[in-house]
Amino acid sequence: MIYDVPFRHQQALDPSALTNVLTTLHAITKGVEDCRNAGVDPNSDPAISLLIRHMGRIASNQASESVLRSACERRIEELRRFPALLALSIRGVEYDQAAKERFHVDGRKAMRSLARALALAEGSYEVSSHPGDISISGDVVLQSADLTVSLSVGPLHEGHEVRYTARRGPAARDRLRYAAIHELLKPERFAARLRRELQLEPAPVASPEPAQILLPA
Repeated sequence: MIYDVPFRHQQALDPSALTNVLTTLHAITKGVEDCRNAGVDPNSDPAISLLIRHMGRIASNQASESVLRSACERRIEELRRFPALLALSIRGVEYDQAAKERFHVDGRKAMRSLARALALAEGSYEVSSHPGDISISGDVVLQSADLTVSLSVGPLHEGHEVRYTARRGPAARDRLRYAAIHELLKPERFAARLRRELQLEPAPVASPEPAQILLPA
């Protein structure tokens, strides 16, 4: 059956309800489907063209092209370093046992890297996994006498996958703090942030090797 509907044309003429990329993309996708049902070429449909131009206006309001390109380049570099962990943080691991196991393996590695960046001595901290129910990712936790850092992924945690708090010291009563997962994957920089925000002791400075005294032969 071939039929057409006016809805996509109405949206194109008044796109005020389409306030972000996701809703506009949905309108375009639905409009293309309506074109196919009506036997109309979406490449020449005026409503589709107007909706795409509206998408362009929304996207242009986000940031300049140079900023967006730089962000893409940084993202590529991060994905090359930790491809599985970042990918899983985007797609989630719920109801996927293999993905969930990979998240916990890579999450523990990331937490151990953070412990080294914090100069935590072996035996002074613990990295643990808490898988939880099949419908959630569970979490990976780094805990020492001074702080707790935990990692979870999934839609509910997007943009604040990492949670951290002080266990003692001046910041022990502060609110729980959050960070995005890509911050955790830069352990040296994130360790400096933890020391600053949680008012931790600075990392110990390695003592220089004593100078050798050369005796005459």
